[in-house]
This record gives sequence, C-alpha cells and structure tokens, in this order.
Amino acid sequence: MSAAPSHAQSGSTAPVGASTNSESLVATAQKRLLGNYRQASFVLDRGRGCEVFDVEGKRYLDFAAGVAVDALGHAHPVLTKAIADQAGRLMHVSNYFYNAENIRLADELCAVTGFDRAFFCNSGAEANEAVMKLARRHFYAKGDKNRVRFIAFHNSFHGRTMGSVALTGTPKYHEGFGPMVGAITHVAYGDLSAAKAVMGADVAGIFVEPVQGEGGVMPAPPGYLAALRALADEHGALLLIDEVQTGMGRTGKWLGSDHEGVRADAIALAKGLGGGFPIGAMLVRESVAGALPPGTHGSTFGGNALASVAARTVLRVLKEEKLIDGARDRGVDLSNKLTKLAAEFPTVCKAERGLGLLRALPLADGIDARVVLTALQRRGLLLTIAGASALRFTPPLIVTEAEIDEAVAMVADVLSDVQAGRLAAG
Repeated sequence: MSAAPSHAQSGSTAPVGASTNSESLVATAQKRLLGNYRQASFVLDRGRGCEVFDVEGKRYLDFAAGVAVDALGHAHPVLTKAIADQAGRLMHVSNYFYNAENIRLADELCAVTGFDRAFFCNSGAEANEAVMKLARRHFYAKGDKNRVRFIAFHNSFHGRTMGSVALTGTPKYHEGFGPMVGAITHVAYGDLSAAKAVMGADVAGIFVEPVQGEGGVMPAPPGYLAALRALADEHGALLLIDEVQTGMGRTGKWLGSDHEGVRADAIALAKGLGGGFPIGAMLVRESVAGALPPGTHGSTFGGNALASVAARTVLRVLKEEKLIDGARDRGVDLSNKLTKLAAEFPTVCKAERGLGLLRALPLADGIDARVVLTALQRRGLLLTIAGASALRFTPPLIVTEAEIDEAVAMVADVLSDVQAGRLAAG
C-alpha cells in the first residue's frame, strides 16, 4: 500500500441489523433510488487520504475524488475537526441574518482570487445560474434590455438545471428536456473567428470553461481566453468563466483562468471549494455587483456557517500545505507518466491532455471506456470518464508521487490486457 496521510477512521455507522454487504445494499439501491446514475456494483463506506474502502473492506485508490471535489482527500483531520466543531456551534440561520463565518469566507476568497464580491449557493449549476441571472440583469438595470443572449461553446458542460443545461453545448444533455431556455448561441470551442461571427449588440456575455472538463478535459488553446476577454470588451459584453472544475487550485493556480492572467467579470466556483461539503459561489467584479439587489436572487442554504467553515478550512489547508504548487508539480509528473503510457500502447490510447491535476487519457477509437473503467475498478483504481471515451484523472491535491505511480501501473496493466486481447473492450 502506498503512503497516505494517517487520518483517523471510524467504524461503520450502520444500525444494528442493517445490510452491510455490497450485494444486499445494491439490491436495495436498485429498488429505492431513482436509477438516474450508472453506478458501480460495490458500495463505498469510508476513506482516508487518497484511499476509499467498500463495505467489505476492499481498498481503492481514489483518482476520481468525487469528480474533482475532494481536494484534501478523505477524512482530512483539519477539515473533519473544523466541520465537527462548527456543527456544535452554529450550522444555519438563513440569509436574513449575517453569520460570521460567511463574511470571513467572502473576504478570504476575494483576497486570493482578486474578485470584489461573493454570492454563495450549494453547487456549480446554481453558481452558473447565478452568473446567468447577474449578466442579464446587469444590462436590464442599465436600460439595455435587448442584451439577453449568451455565447457558449460546443462540447461544454455547465450543470443540470434548466438554465445550465441550455448553456451546455452537448446535445445528449438536452434530449427530452426541450424546449431549451432561449437566446444562447453555441460555437466551436477554441475557434475565435466563430465567436466573432456570432457576436452582436444583443450579447450579454461569453460563457466559457478554461478547460472543458466533462467534454473530455480539453484545455483552451493558448491565448484563447485573453482573446475572448478582448472580444467581450470590444462589444460591451461580459466575460463569464465557469471555474467549477478548474478552480480552487486544481490546475496548479487558484483559477484556471489565472494561467493566462485573464480576469472575468464573474466566475462560478464549486466542487473543490468545500473539500466534499456542498458549496458553490459566484465571484464578481465591483462593476457588476449591483445587478442583483435585495429580492432579485437568493439561496436558502447558500453560505450557511457550516459550509463556510468547510470552505475557509480548505482555503487555509491549500495555503499551509502548499497544495496548489503541489497540483502543478504532481500534474507534470502525472502528465509525463500518462504520455509514456500513450507511447507504450498506441493502439489502445491517444496522447494525454489536461492542466495540473485535471488530466485525461483518451482511448483509441473503438475502445469501450466503460469496460476499461470497470477493469480498473476491479484492480482497485477509481477514475471517471470524460467526453465519449477519455479516462479522467482528478486525484485529491494531497496525492503523492508513490500514489501516482501505483495508479499509472494499474492503468498500464489494463491497457496491456486490452492490447493483448485478454480484455474485450471493443
């Protein structure tokens, strides 16, 4: 077993007489849960560092991290203590009242990102919805009521609510939910001329991801975000950046857009912000902060004291443990090792891509990514699939070089089986 932080573990909290094996629990899940997820056939029960364990005690190396959520890994002692202490002090009072932890979080988050004001919610989709509403109402308040359209991008993903689904430029997420919320134009990601061609006086904002995460981990071409910033400025529109997956140090900087020194008018954050505790945020420049006065937008649970303490603790640990620099360095290490895999198994996978510790190894045409994913799970490695057929690596930012070596070795074993025909993945 590779080295990992020694985080305290508690035993199972299942009530006496409850099912404690995967088979019976999965059977109950299939009976009682909605069935809208494609889930593995085992049931996870506890974790520590970059490891998780199922109810039978089998250990898995977690390079999914809740889809880039568990920035500090599992059961980080500082985070768990902070949440426990705050739960015994104050959890929720509603936004009719200030709470001290939320004020402190807003101040600290603006300080590290360079934005001026914050709005808090519960998820990335809600943060993106807030950005959409802010942009439209910004121009409405200025008397420019025709500026309602957004430019977004093919292959993008912005969430599961009706507004964020409409922004998402991937048709499979639209199927059965139409008609979509209107006034959104999708163009090719990375093609500046395509964005220029659809720009007009009715555009409220350009909505873009620094790296298209769900779309296959596709980084923006060099200079692209800066060019979109210039295009928005030229036409009086806003630049709106979805940092839900790229924010909070995952790419080796606080924000994915920091790699180009680009400042949006508003950004959406979530995932790693709470280290596993649900929280989302919209950060804005002062120039647009007045667009949502009292009564125009809100969130019942957003910014409650418990979520705010979780996020404040994540910020502190990221700085104290130098995890953002670690994401950069470990990202280079992971990139180099995935590049070697692509060279070793050219008929099975293609060149890796990504930024920091958000990386993907695309599989060759005809390779069934789900078969490969299941084979990796059997060996004890958890990944996710991005796009049609890319293996996505989003380990906790505390990941060690030894854990990267272990993960890559397991991937190599499975790719070898595919290449040799021992695993039918086509």
